[in-house]
Amino acid sequence: MLSSAGNRVLTFTFQFSPSLKFSAKTHKEFRPRSHNSSIMNSAFRSSPREAQVNDARFGGTITLEEWQGWGCVSPVPPMVTEVIQDLKLLENNIDAHMVFGGNGGKLQGDFKIQEDKKHRAKYQALGDSEKKFQFFSARQIACRLLGSRGYLCQKCWLPMEDCMCSNIKPCSLWHGIRFWLYMHPKDFLRQNNTGKLLWQLFGVQAATLCLYGISEDEKIMWNAFKDAGKAKVWCLYPNQNIVPRTVQDAFSCQSSADLECTLSSTTRDRPLNFVLIDGTWSNSAAMFRRLKERAKLVWGEEDLPCISLAAGASAMHKLR
Repeated sequence: MLSSAGNRVLTFTFQFSPSLKFSAKTHKEFRPRSHNSSIMNSAFRSSPREAQVNDARFGGTITLEEWQGWGCVSPVPPMVTEVIQDLKLLENNIDAHMVFGGNGGKLQGDFKIQEDKKHRAKYQALGDSEKKFQFFSARQIACRLLGSRGYLCQKCWLPMEDCMCSNIKPCSLWHGIRFWLYMHPKDFLRQNNTGKLLWQLFGVQAATLCLYGISEDEKIMWNAFKDAGKAKVWCLYPNQNIVPRTVQDAFSCQSSADLECTLSSTTRDRPLNFVLIDGTWSNSAAMFRRLKERAKLVWGEEDLPCISLAAGASAMHKLR
């Protein structure tokens, strides 16, 4: 899903025919502000805060309850746990606290300098490119988790004082659709991320988070794809290398050789799986390449059906 925050360039709305509609302590300081202040400003005004890595509620690591409380459906990734343990060990060894701040909960201060040296050395020691990639993703996610504990609401990813959960009215998604939010680690727990609204509205089984580079998440997603069949997997991405398709194409029973009938006897009860890439333009290109590489391993070809939305030349003007 390419959103409008930062250098993202597209916000989308699905429209279907009527029959298909969606039936240790944390130190924080906040500036006084009026009730009319914009919620979105909170993404850019957080004060430096110490991580709650030693909080008794979490046992110095991340529990399954906490992990899935942020919207994930997979077991706790071992590599994320390992990164958190390494951070805690470093904190004890150098007698310095982890301090986070800013949008995304980035490490700050002297601890950041020491940790940067340590994680770069570990990254270089990993010989396999896939392991390096998974370590990169796990570190991003681990830091964001620690920096968000006790500060962000687990459901809406906004500061506790700006929680908007009471304004969310859950509803059911049509049983023939399943969304997969394929999210870049740098967008995980971003306060201005809008993709999280999908599973807040429809639930994690209808709109499922899959973190890019987290093998446990990607395995769950691809097992669902293999079960449904290639004809029922679509990606929302403006792929210029193939003939563009529309949402209507995904629901029509094609007779051409390159797309098997979506109502075949073996998959008629399987939902249509829509992959929504959530990242910046530059990051989404790498994410789409990974999807194509996996599609080639699973189905023997990397031609992943893509949907392009006709937004019009003035879409950004209308959005503003």
